[in-house]
Amino acid sequence: MTISTSNEQGVVVGVDTHADQHTAAVMNRDGKVLDLHQFPTTAGGYQAMLVWAQQWPVTAWGVESSGSYGAGLCRVLRDHGHTPTDVALPDVLVRTRQGKSDTIDAVMAADAVRSGRAQTMAKDTRSVVESIRLLLITRESAVKARSVAYNQLRDLVTTAPTTLRDSLPTTKTARAAACRGLRPDPTRLVDPTQAAKTALRSVARRIDDLDTEIKALDAALNPLVADVAPRLLARPQVGPLIAARILITLGADPQRVTTDAKFARLTGVAPIPASSGHTNRMRLHRGGDRQANKALHLVAVGRKKNYPPAVAYFKKRTKEGLSKRDTIRAMKRLIARELFYVAKADLTALNQLDGL
Repeated sequence: MTISTSNEQGVVVGVDTHADQHTAAVMNRDGKVLDLHQFPTTAGGYQAMLVWAQQWPVTAWGVESSGSYGAGLCRVLRDHGHTPTDVALPDVLVRTRQGKSDTIDAVMAADAVRSGRAQTMAKDTRSVVESIRLLLITRESAVKARSVAYNQLRDLVTTAPTTLRDSLPTTKTARAAACRGLRPDPTRLVDPTQAAKTALRSVARRIDDLDTEIKALDAALNPLVADVAPRLLARPQVGPLIAARILITLGADPQRVTTDAKFARLTGVAPIPASSGHTNRMRLHRGGDRQANKALHLVAVGRKKNYPPAVAYFKKRTKEGLSKRDTIRAMKRLIARELFYVAKADLTALNQLDGL
């Protein structure tokens, strides 16, 4: 439905994204909706949206869920010279006053960009950083599945017949190896001992398969991270997995996150007041990318043990009366600043290389 076809300056397109279709809204600089339209999430649908938007002098695109449902559209927009803006979901006040629909969300996405509330560049998913993300999240799921399998193996051993349980090692890796070598009699599964052997061997083999999968993913992931982030990997306590997580959080474009303060906020290590009465203290806000926050925490804990500058800083702050927990929080903020600029240098070098 065309609400207005006037050719006005400063036109913004907002897109509400879903798995099967996207809803787009065109808005001028005065906040007037010029048109609304829906498109399928196919290559043809993306091209049709671009052709449709050419009716107006579009200066910006705002895309909801730019890293998931909107990832395909963002790739097409970048291929055609646009730089899409990532738009968060409408706030609770909008939901309360106007309700929820695809057209409302599309209009709110356009308005967020028009008003300047949404300013963060959507991640560029066409580079090696996206390859790193795909490999890392697959590795993380395999690690979680292996932990579940180890826990199940432990529980099965706990409830297994006593003679079988007593014959198995107590350490988890040795126990898994022993369970892989069990030889149950498939003709006697009515016997709980034989059924337990079958179950234990099955779970142990699953663990072995997951170990193989994780090693293969490491072999694919580590060289990519080494090529992209040599400066980041050179920092103390920063290994391939932590470096990969920092790169994924920043995105491929070094200009996407412009300051270390924004990076600290993005990773949940920006200090906020937590004072009351006679207590005067700061804490880290609990938002942001929790996986990146975990990566910074691991770096802080590791440095606190064996990196002399960090050891000295930890002793100094605790002598000043800061608790161990608050000292680690302060260290995480300093580490965020350090790794931000190092990672940004790596990404800048990567973009310069890609531009040659």
